[in-house]
Parts: sequence; structure tokens; C-alpha cells
Amino acid sequence: MKNVGIIYNNRIPEALDLSMAILHELDLPEGSWYSPAENLESLAPRAEGTDLVITVGGDGTILRAVRFTAPAGIPIVGINMGRLGFMTELTVDEAMPRLPGYLEGGHRIDERNMLQATVTRGGSTIEQGPYHALNDFVVARGAASRVVSIAGTIDGAQISTFRADGLILSTATGSTGYNLAVGGPILDPESDALVLKTVAAHMGLTAALVLRSGAEVSLQLEGYQSAVLSVDGYEDYDLQPGDRVDLSQSPYKATFLRANPPSYFFGTLTRRLGFSIRGQ
Repeated sequence: MKNVGIIYNNRIPEALDLSMAILHELDLPEGSWYSPAENLESLAPRAEGTDLVITVGGDGTILRAVRFTAPAGIPIVGINMGRLGFMTELTVDEAMPRLPGYLEGGHRIDERNMLQATVTRGGSTIEQGPYHALNDFVVARGAASRVVSIAGTIDGAQISTFRADGLILSTATGSTGYNLAVGGPILDPESDALVLKTVAAHMGLTAALVLRSGAEVSLQLEGYQSAVLSVDGYEDYDLQPGDRVDLSQSPYKATFLRANPPSYFFGTLTRRLGFSIRGQ
């Protein structure tokens, strides 16, 4: 490997301590580096010379890191210091003894689909974006506690005009996030499918729609209420009535190194979400 980057959650003091230990105790290549997840805009020049990124935090840290790694095709190994850690690979206790195995090639490649969105302002032909997300895009009401009206189409066919607090389009990876919290289905994370789910629907389709990976979804904001387009839950863009959000599969992939088998995800569901197992 040329260089290894370490991206950590700056709000967790222990994350910096572990990042420094990894950098100095694992004999990483000389040009290896570390950075807080909140400061990734300055890292673009490092992408060409980086072969692996280790994230130290949780799923939120990975969602931020993917903005840097996905366009460059850099794989991630995630260390969990968060609450759920569906995308992470290692616990804190496993990090130091197991990381050398990933550096030496003891892993498989896990590629995850991402989404992209463009925004077209009402009455304009100028697009904003594209924006890219690993988990989901959400079109939802902003600060005002009023429902929004959203006309939805899939592959050009109108499906419904939704009156709801919002709409979520999530990847299989993101199906365990906001989608799950509002009653949507959990998909196998290696699936290419997408999920379209309403949030607190007042009118229109309430059931989740599971879509093929190549589906093209358009959501046009109607009525008089403004809204917000949320990208992976941490980046927001204001929407005005008449704006249209076009959503489709991103050309980017999020790449992870895995030593755990694919079935490890289902054990994680049991542990993280508190599902009961008979006899335990």
C-alpha cells in the first residue's frame, strides 16, 4: 500500500486516541495521514496517493468519509465507536490486533450502491448537484410544522401526490436507517434494490415501494410549503414550491474491506436492535 488514511469522529475524544495509536503502532506507510471527518474538504489532493481509509467513529463517520473515498474508489475499514455500526467492520477491542490482516490482503471486497440527486428550480432548466448519498435522500418539511405536497413519478409514470412530513429514497445499505425508523423494510445490504417510503403520510400511498436499482424517481414540490432535501442526514439544501428532485443510482460505489462473512450483518441486526433469540 502507498498510504493509509485515518478519518475519525472529532466529537469522540477516544477516536483521536485510537487513530494516533493506529498511525504510530501499526507500521503504516510513511505518507499515511489522519483527519477529522468534519474536515474532509481539504483532503482531495490526497486521494490519488491513498490506498485505504480506516474510519474511527460509527456509521455517521463512514457516511462523511464516503464523500472522499467513493469518487476515488478507495476502500474503507470501519471501526465502531457509535451506537449501531451496521457499516463498520471492527469493534474498538478488535482494531489493533485485526487491522494488520486487512493491510496484508486478508479480506473480501464489499461494494455498495449509492444514490445521486439533482435539483431543478421551478421555472428553470438549471440543475443543482449532483449530490451523492450512501444511505438516503429525504425530501421533508423544514422548520414549519406543516405537511408538504410532493408529486412522485417512477420512470416517468406518476404514482401519487403525497401529503406527508416527507419522503425517503434509501439504498439497501440505508434501509436500516431512517427508513427502518418509519416502518420501512430491511433489505439485505448487498442488494441493489431501493426503497421509497413516506414519513407520517396524511394522504397518498403509505406502503413502502421496493424498486429496482435502475429506477429513476422524480419528486416535485407542490403547493405553497417549502421543504428541505437532506443528503445522508447531515447535509441539507432548501427547496421551494415548484422545485423538482431527480433521483437515480449514482455512478459511484462505496467500497469496504470485509473479513467477516456476509451473514455477519444478520447477527449485527440481532445485537444492535435487540431482537430476541429463543434460548438466549
